[in-house]
Amino acid sequence: MSATVDRAVFDRIAVRLAARSHGLVSVDTVKRLVIDSYQQLHSTSRIGAHLVVLAERFATERLTALAQADGRFAKPAPEVLFVCDANAGRSQMAAALAIARGQGRVHARSAGTAPKAELELAVVEVMAEIGVDLSAEFPKPLTDELVGAADLVITLGCGGACAFLPGVRYLDWSIPDPAGQPLYEIRRIRDEIDLLVTDLLTTLDPQRSLDA
Repeated sequence: MSATVDRAVFDRIAVRLAARSHGLVSVDTVKRLVIDSYQQLHSTSRIGAHLVVLAERFATERLTALAQADGRFAKPAPEVLFVCDANAGRSQMAAALAIARGQGRVHARSAGTAPKAELELAVVEVMAEIGVDLSAEFPKPLTDELVGAADLVITLGCGGACAFLPGVRYLDWSIPDPAGQPLYEIRRIRDEIDLLVTDLLTTLDPQRSLDA
C-alpha cells in the first residue's frame, strides 16, 4: 500500500460501502477488498492523486459482483463480462457498446488479465465519435468476483489467462488489438465489435437469460 494514503481513508470507505450493503458484508471484509483493489490498481496505474477514488469504484463493483455471485443481490439483467489482456481497448469498447445498445436488456463489465495503466486515447476518441463516452473509465484487473457474477464471459484475445468456472458460459471473439493502430483501423475494430454486440443482444430471451 502506498505510504501516502492514511489507513483512516480506507476505514471511512469501508464503513460507507458496508452501510450500502445493508449488513450483508462486514466492515472488515469490505476494508480488505478496498485495500486489495487499491493495491491492484496501484501496481499499474499512473493516476496517483485519484487512485483512492478509483479503488472505491472498483471495490464497489467487486462487492456487487460478489453479492450477485452468492445470490444475495438480484441481477436486473444478464451479466456479461468482457475480458482482454490490457482492458485498455477491446473489452472496454465491447462493454460500453453492450450497455449502449442493450438499453437495459444487459449489463456489462470489463476487465483485463494484465491491465495497462490507462485506456488507449485513440480508443476513447473513436468511441466518442459514435456518442459513447469512455473518458471516465480505467483498466481493471480480472478478479474471481467478476467472473463468478457473469452469466457470460466473452474473451477478446486473452487466451487461456481467463479463469474458467463451472456454470459460466464462455465465448471468444477474435478481435485484433487496437493498441498502436491508426484511427481508421481502430474504427474498423470498433465497428466489428459493434456488430458482434448487436448480434449478441438478439440471443437475449424475455426471461433475461442467455441462450446456450
